[in-house]
Amino acid sequence: MTDQERYLEELKEFLRIPSISTEPEHRQHMYEAASFAAKQLEGAGLNGVRLIEGDGHPLVYGEWLGAPGKPTLLFYGHYDVQPPEPLEEWLSPPFEPRLANGNIYARGAADDKGLTLVLIKAVERLMGRDGRLPVNVRFLIEGEEETNGRHIGAYVRAHAADLASDVAVISDTEMFAPETPTLMTGLRGIVYGEIQVETAAHDLHSGTFGGVAPNALQAVCEIICGLKDREGVIRIPGFYDSVARPSQAEKQAWAELPFDEEAFCRNEAKSSQLTGEKAFSALERMFCRPTFEVHGIRGGFVGEGAKTVIPARAVAKVSMRLVPDQRPAEVVAQVRAAVRKLTPPGATADFVEIQSAAPSLVPVENQFMRAAAQAMEEVFGRPTVYIRCGGSIPIVGLFQQCLGIPSVLMGFGLPDDNLHAPNEKLNLSNFYRGIDSVTRFLEILA
Repeated sequence: MTDQERYLEELKEFLRIPSISTEPEHRQHMYEAASFAAKQLEGAGLNGVRLIEGDGHPLVYGEWLGAPGKPTLLFYGHYDVQPPEPLEEWLSPPFEPRLANGNIYARGAADDKGLTLVLIKAVERLMGRDGRLPVNVRFLIEGEEETNGRHIGAYVRAHAADLASDVAVISDTEMFAPETPTLMTGLRGIVYGEIQVETAAHDLHSGTFGGVAPNALQAVCEIICGLKDREGVIRIPGFYDSVARPSQAEKQAWAELPFDEEAFCRNEAKSSQLTGEKAFSALERMFCRPTFEVHGIRGGFVGEGAKTVIPARAVAKVSMRLVPDQRPAEVVAQVRAAVRKLTPPGATADFVEIQSAAPSLVPVENQFMRAAAQAMEEVFGRPTVYIRCGGSIPIVGLFQQCLGIPSVLMGFGLPDDNLHAPNEKLNLSNFYRGIDSVTRFLEILA
């Protein structure tokens, strides 16, 4: 059996474990997946491999620190996956890996079991070939990325000295397009919370009180419309004050990316048109502009049939994606003040924060970014492109805050990998070339 064939068989074994972190009935499967990851680290030749128990699913740790004077890299990944529903939309069972069209289909293939194995196998290859590594490495693999990340957050804050490193390396990202090696230089942060509105002690009869009683759903809608206008401009006072603009060089690089806005609208967004601030391109709006989105509104009666009530309470779940140099705490205060100011007569309203994470940005001139770009260009035979990610990876901000290190985001997934959706996949050529790229990355750093 060749190395590639063995890597594939081990990936299949990993993917067969239904490590769904959100569902208590899969707790044993979570331990199974953590143990599999630990076994992989041991097989790669790492020392001190162990499961770290705590408030949540176990962390997996391993290290090799036998290269004095060389950089120390902290490799991060996660072994938990999203629930596979709706099951009827899968072309094959989600935890029975299927090979087709050069891809492997299964829940967790791209997010993040396959890409976590990319990092492990690169280290295993070098250890097997040379009996040592050209740099120092630590691995920290978690099982709650798809839920809350409380365990890893508490552990990193309490054990920062034990995790001392020069840079974090994460592959839980994607390439901009097929055959286009990609590094993500920036991530948007997030503030997620609820706008909570109350207008009365209980729901009221709309016949008796209609026309005189304030309506909580009406109030929450008025507040939302006051926070962002029809043109996509956010009206929260002070919200844009700290927004850092990208450099002209970065904007020029984005303009040269293989991006067709009409095709993106039709094939990716699957919508009739794109919305947002007209003064900025679609890529700018996704990469470097902050957002305000409504995710759900709860209140009143939504069942079958009719019930004529005036809702006394309403809740809107909303989020703001943040960009450099916005600060979550500052944004929370701005939103709270704006909500209170926009609250109509007869209602009380507040914004309650649920979670937040800071944005991050790593200059392309960073030595680790340059080494990663060179490695990927050598393996893929095409220049590496630099993009930002519209989403948020809270662990990146945590590493920056607690360990004081940047993160190199060198992912090998593709935009159509169906993350969190039925028929998730990973391109096998990218899987193998990802291992080659990380191997070369470590060699260049030495």
